[in-house]
Amino acid sequence: MAKALIDRMAPSVPHSLIARAGIVLAGSLLLALSAKVQVPFWPVPMTLQTLAVMSIGALFGARLAGATVLAYLIEGASGLPVFASGAGLAYMTGPTGGYLLGFLAAAVFAGWAFERGFARGLIPTLAIFLVAEALIFSAGVLWLAGFTGMEKALAAGLVPFLPGEALKLGLAALLVSEIRRRFRD
Repeated sequence: MAKALIDRMAPSVPHSLIARAGIVLAGSLLLALSAKVQVPFWPVPMTLQTLAVMSIGALFGARLAGATVLAYLIEGASGLPVFASGAGLAYMTGPTGGYLLGFLAAAVFAGWAFERGFARGLIPTLAIFLVAEALIFSAGVLWLAGFTGMEKALAAGLVPFLPGEALKLGLAALLVSEIRRRFRD
């Protein structure tokens, strides 16, 4: 899929490092923008980042998706305001740090699954996204539990997100399916 993206976005540019770097930069910008669309929960805000992570993984493949999320994390660690609120290493080691690491695992997993052709239809796509979502929330809740205890981490870092995440998973599956269909045509 990343090859199709490069071909479509820059057909005259060979599959160069510059083209890949542009895709990584665009993806990290998408992640940063999706962090700013939020419902201010505490200690973890609800954002559109999971939708962006799933889409990046599915469309970029494992390597480019991993590089994209890693670039995003490096941008945030260096102090750029790409996260939902705050920046820097101190923010990354705070209550939301596990979710940020989970983004990397989820994007790489989704990219890997799509590259291997496991997403043949809407239901398999949803299943892949559900596993990727579980990677994000497992890492996030476990990390958050170090700050609040497991019961509070589940109550504040998982349960309130479930309805919104179900909606975002469905939206991501529809969005990715449509984009993939258009690039195949």
